[in-house]
Amino acid sequence: MSPFLLLCAAGLSAIFSSTIAKSPVLPLFASHLGADAAAVGSVAAVSAFTGVLFSIPVGVLSDRLGRRKMLICSALVFATAPFFYPFVTKLWQLALVRFYHGLATAAFVPVAMAHVADLFHEERGERLGWFSTATLLGRFVAPLAGGALIGLLAFNPSLSYKAVYMLSGLAGVLTLLFILRVHEPEKSVQRHQSWAEGFQAFRSIVSNPTILVTSSAEAAILFAYGTFETFLPLYALGRGLNAYEVGICLSAQVISLALTKPIMGRLSDRHGRPPQIFAGALLGAVAIGGFALFGSFVPFLVLSVLFGICMSTLTSATSALIADLSRTARGSAMGVLGSIMDIGHTTGPLVAGFVAGSFGYSFSFISASAVLVGVALVFAAVVLQKMHSV
Repeated sequence: MSPFLLLCAAGLSAIFSSTIAKSPVLPLFASHLGADAAAVGSVAAVSAFTGVLFSIPVGVLSDRLGRRKMLICSALVFATAPFFYPFVTKLWQLALVRFYHGLATAAFVPVAMAHVADLFHEERGERLGWFSTATLLGRFVAPLAGGALIGLLAFNPSLSYKAVYMLSGLAGVLTLLFILRVHEPEKSVQRHQSWAEGFQAFRSIVSNPTILVTSSAEAAILFAYGTFETFLPLYALGRGLNAYEVGICLSAQVISLALTKPIMGRLSDRHGRPPQIFAGALLGAVAIGGFALFGSFVPFLVLSVLFGICMSTLTSATSALIADLSRTARGSAMGVLGSIMDIGHTTGPLVAGFVAGSFGYSFSFISASAVLVGVALVFAAVVLQKMHSV
């Protein structure tokens, strides 16, 4: 297998491993340990918080030490973290294991994306799209497998939780085996000669307005996605949809996102990335805001598919554009992207929850739409304006 196919296979198994460890087992396991709703939410947020903290340092280290070393470190966490869950008996222990497990995703995703970007230039957007599709497949299958396993062992909840985490651990070990076979071509690696040079390159990344605004565009679409995945079920059930129809809408969004990622990545390779990002943000605002205007299954399904395509349109171009702009510090740039997008994904449900509690669920979708419109206008002012002036 080529390095690219190995990275895609590792991405699928890694994200399967991390997702099955939290969906749907984590809230059930936390409740089993005696957690109330607030405690469940806090434990669930730990791994996302880890991503915010460590994506940037890991990206910087991958520029300095090489991608393969950092990928091996993250794969070691994937291969070991799940085997600690069966020994957890207290909530603080579960939070600690979640923090450790979160290190794996925080390290793996930005470094693997930087590695893919190193390997390709002309086809960069398309290849990043394929890698993202592989991870989305793992994210889609994991809850189905975890839920089925818990259902089969419903007679013994403690055993069902342990079985899910054993499956997560096996997927983590598989990830490590794939990563160990990935070799790092010398021509694809741009190591800095000193830490001072590495720090200088990182400063150039965080002071680049185009990179920061582009990362913010991805954070905005993930802010909207966090609102969508958290509150659409409650909103739709309140409008008379049943749980089966809600599940179809959620699945349709993921499938449309996964299927169109490579296509949108190829489109950005051929026709330019900034206009595609701007269009994806505006259309995404229309899609997420549209949920506030309808109350039946068919419009919800159409909007879910449209929102998935809009996410694909935007995110397939953002990562490729950042890779284009960060030739000597690509790991650092992907780390910045990962940290900012985690902030967006984490704050989406928090802000939308406050809005929904104060004004109703429909206004949570309107607020997400407003965030996307605002970021799109900033992107146009900073990036598109600069592109036209060159």
